[in-house]
Amino acid sequence: MHNIRIIPRLDVKGPNLIKGIHLEGLRVIGDPNQYAKQYYQDGADEIIYIDAVASLYGRENLLDIVHHTTNDVFVPLTAGGGIRSIEDARSLLNVGADKIAINTAAVCNPNLIREMAQQFGSQCVVLSIEAIQQPDKSWQNFTDSGRERTGLDVVKWAQQAEELGAGEILLTSVDREGTSKGFDLDLIQAVSLSVSIPVIASGGMNSVSHMQEAITIGRADAIAMAGILHYARMNLREIRDEGIRRCLPLRRFP
Repeated sequence: MHNIRIIPRLDVKGPNLIKGIHLEGLRVIGDPNQYAKQYYQDGADEIIYIDAVASLYGRENLLDIVHHTTNDVFVPLTAGGGIRSIEDARSLLNVGADKIAINTAAVCNPNLIREMAQQFGSQCVVLSIEAIQQPDKSWQNFTDSGRERTGLDVVKWAQQAEELGAGEILLTSVDREGTSKGFDLDLIQAVSLSVSIPVIASGGMNSVSHMQEAITIGRADAIAMAGILHYARMNLREIRDEGIRRCLPLRRFP
């Protein structure tokens, strides 16, 4: 089995690292560059930056933050939020991002996924899904930090994105995000079993047991984590060491 990646997720608003519950009630945590540098030093496999309000307010994306982070952080960096075009994606890649995550723009123009894959390679294209469970137990994709319905069934949308050329899926459970109650295992499993590209599970992690469930039950290929790190409940070394002790397929870090 391939190694599972553990990935700090840093949601930002303007120049600040923030954290909320269900992607709302955002609280300022600090300087995202400093947190990213610390997580890199602690052994992060990758880093994810998401501008939490870029699409909502039509703001520019993460150019400055990504540019500064790449001076001190030398692991793959995914950036998303407010990316509306090939030109936006190219600008982020030019300042050091390795992958581009898109949600709103892909919903508005699914062909953008294909265009980005053709321009930059599928390995650069991450479909960001904000999933909310519906009364019939299915999940619908939302945009604008879980505010706007798209009418897209999450599993079908993930399959379509793979067909269009997406190389990875960042799967966020809005229902679980910021709650510390653990991942939506049914959601992760449903998407992971429906596509052949890697799925990053995001939303709800507060223990190594939660990570273990997302890997063994949900079949996630990578784990995104935020509050557990930002609030220093555990650090990455502790999470990795405990995961290895539990025989999870994680990269060993010196």
